[in-house]
Amino acid sequence: MVGAGSSGAVIAARATERADREVLLVEAGPDYPPRVTLPSDLVDGTRNSINAHDWGFSYFPMPGHKPFVYPRGKVVGGSSAVNTCIALRGQPYDYDEWAALGLPEWSFEKCLPALKRLEDDQDVQNRWHGRGGPLPIRRHPPEELAPFQVAFMEACRALGFPACPDQNDPDPFGVGPQPMNKLGGVRMSAARCYLGEDVRRRDNLTIRPHTSVRRVLFHNGKVTGLEVETSGKIEVLATNHVVLAAGAIATPGILIRSGIGPRDLLERLGVDVVSDIPAIGARLLDHPGSLALFVPRSYEFASIRHPLIQTVLRYTSEGSPFPSDMQLQPFSFFAWPGNYMPLVGISCCVGKPRGHGRITWTSADPSAKPRIELDIILHPDDRACAVEAMELAGHVARTKPMRDLVVPFWPNDRVLRNRAEISRWIEWSSGSGYHPSGTVPMGPEGDPEAAVDGRGHVRGVSGLVVADASIMPTIVSTNTNVTALMIGERFGEWLRDGGL
Repeated sequence: MVGAGSSGAVIAARATERADREVLLVEAGPDYPPRVTLPSDLVDGTRNSINAHDWGFSYFPMPGHKPFVYPRGKVVGGSSAVNTCIALRGQPYDYDEWAALGLPEWSFEKCLPALKRLEDDQDVQNRWHGRGGPLPIRRHPPEELAPFQVAFMEACRALGFPACPDQNDPDPFGVGPQPMNKLGGVRMSAARCYLGEDVRRRDNLTIRPHTSVRRVLFHNGKVTGLEVETSGKIEVLATNHVVLAAGAIATPGILIRSGIGPRDLLERLGVDVVSDIPAIGARLLDHPGSLALFVPRSYEFASIRHPLIQTVLRYTSEGSPFPSDMQLQPFSFFAWPGNYMPLVGISCCVGKPRGHGRITWTSADPSAKPRIELDIILHPDDRACAVEAMELAGHVARTKPMRDLVVPFWPNDRVLRNRAEISRWIEWSSGSGYHPSGTVPMGPEGDPEAAVDGRGHVRGVSGLVVADASIMPTIVSTNTNVTALMIGERFGEWLRDGGL
């Protein structure tokens, strides 16, 4: 197993439930076993960890723009160990969309058992939710909400949006608390929830941290080993079966270095071609997001001590065939450089973007970073959705529950009242939702836009499976972490039971 993140940790835990399945879990970052003190940035689920356990990637949001930081967790637990703990599922139509592309095993009906199996929903008990799973999910009750979160929900209700107590209902709409995988502010990562002491005691599981993967080795198209580097020492681990779950940025890079990818790129990098697959890295999917900032009228209203995210509004963009495809989300604080008092913000997330980015490589050196271009709102439909969302953010700020509490800061109120002005401003306020996916997409046999089949088998070789967010053929309309955990659940089950 390569990668101990949201998918890899789950696969390793599920596969080793069967004693005759031996797993070596290789992770580039550090490991913090249960009895070791966890660094504070990994404990704190009220905000992202950006620097301390990060790969150091950056991305270009639009042509001609400067690069932005693209945080990805480099630690056992992966990005689930550094994110803001939003535990939104994809909607049924997201998974049914995959089935309609020729992947019947990925319909909502087929995915629901794994979505239920992974969770311990502490608030909602019905046929859509699970109890007793590894991942605790809860929603902040009213008494825990930060002041800006309360005001945001009241403002949305004043605009006529209904209350939505369960944003993981199959038909979510309206404003309500986010389902989150944190307890008492402590992040419940894949490492904490799936790789506890009982799992680590298994004789058939070995976790090897601080070990980067250089490439997969082949002979006549069959996997023969994994070339890894630990503390400057390069060695080959002999194996005939490799599961790649290094994430949507790192997984395609490993494939490229292994000779799997577009022929012209491999030849340009001086890598021997093992399998010519044009789809690898060709489409990087992510959620475009924009952020409007506001100045609080009182010191008590915003504080960096408040949880960053607690609530969300789900609604349908104008003319969209996808219900509740948009998110509007309040930020309890935003630290503007040089500002003496935290600001607050309202962000949007375009759930079903039409555009996509790409990943390219200029070197086959394993330490070289890829060039990541997102073209985040280059597609006119995506820009229109983001503009509509920021106009709605202005409406929210002008409601009675809000207008005496905050003043528009960036952009000003005049801009927020005019879509043409918002469209000009929004190019410079838009960026990634930090949900990379789709770089090694799955598809049916003969699909020229696919790199793997419905169970992650890489085209043109044997013994190699991809099992992380890379394989999503389209992006789900929500945050991607729970879907990545679900992918791990399904591949772990298949690996355990002989389905791979």
